[in-house]
Amino acid sequence: MTPLRYVLIVNPVSGKADASLTLVPRIVEACAKADVEYEICLTDHRGHAEELARSEAEKGEPVRLYACGGDGTLNEVLRGACGYDNAAVGCVPCGSGNDFIRNFGTKAQFADLDAQIEGTEYPIDLMSTNAGLCASICAAGLDAQVAYGIPKFRRFPLCGGSMAYLLSIAGSLCGKLGHRLSSEVDGRRMTEDCLLVAICNGTTYGGGFNAAPEADLQDGLLDVIVVRKVSRLRIAGILGIYKKGAHLKNGVVQPSVEDVLIYRRARSVKLHCLDDRDIIATVDGECAPTREVSVRVMPLAGRVVLPKGVNPGQNTAAAAGVGAP
Repeated sequence: MTPLRYVLIVNPVSGKADASLTLVPRIVEACAKADVEYEICLTDHRGHAEELARSEAEKGEPVRLYACGGDGTLNEVLRGACGYDNAAVGCVPCGSGNDFIRNFGTKAQFADLDAQIEGTEYPIDLMSTNAGLCASICAAGLDAQVAYGIPKFRRFPLCGGSMAYLLSIAGSLCGKLGHRLSSEVDGRRMTEDCLLVAICNGTTYGGGFNAAPEADLQDGLLDVIVVRKVSRLRIAGILGIYKKGAHLKNGVVQPSVEDVLIYRRARSVKLHCLDDRDIIATVDGECAPTREVSVRVMPLAGRVVLPKGVNPGQNTAAAAGVGAP
């Protein structure tokens, strides 16, 4: 019987420091203690994690591919492993958001390398989008626009992560808000002036926005949240409720936001921008302007590794670090 191999794909530029400096020695120690066959690969360009994962999966031997980085690194490794039954994907969080692991547990649980090596494999749905494979959430509108603007402000002197984030919010709010969108949700058509649309496989994105508190990674359905265009005076309050996951309870939009929020579950979603401006869309944190967004669920198309001690049946809202809705 071919032994299980462990391949740890480390993105040195994830997070605030070079992850390889402290993580690699820990990997070596944990793998030596467990006496497993392992390999450590460092990425050096965008898309490299996907290339490495596919190359390892193509060998046909049982392999666990660990994305050591943020959600973007995890997305790349999942893309590389997708379609290979011999490969499962783990996540050792080193990024700033680490939203995917909130579906199951805490950063500390997933950073435990001993627990990772003894972990179990768990099938999940994935999303196929016109921008590529997606594990957690594909969103379009204000939230993606803010994320898209952050790198521009980071180039300014003395403008770190939090300051760049605040400046991007201010810049977005000062501009024209909302888009006229035509949507098709499982064939059901709708036209709305929207502030944002989130198409969710997992619960959380954007570093802790609990957009879909009741999403299930195994139900074969997407949770779709549409926030209608509102006045600037209401945006802060609505986004505060949205971030906490307090906008939904048992599949019902709560009274505080029922006039501005639409919730659906579907297998496929299409969005088309009807106004004269591109909308910014994000796929697992990667942002780009577009005219259209197309998403369909891929039931149980992925397989992830959950560290020993992590219960996949635990309440996802609790795992995301918020109170149950």
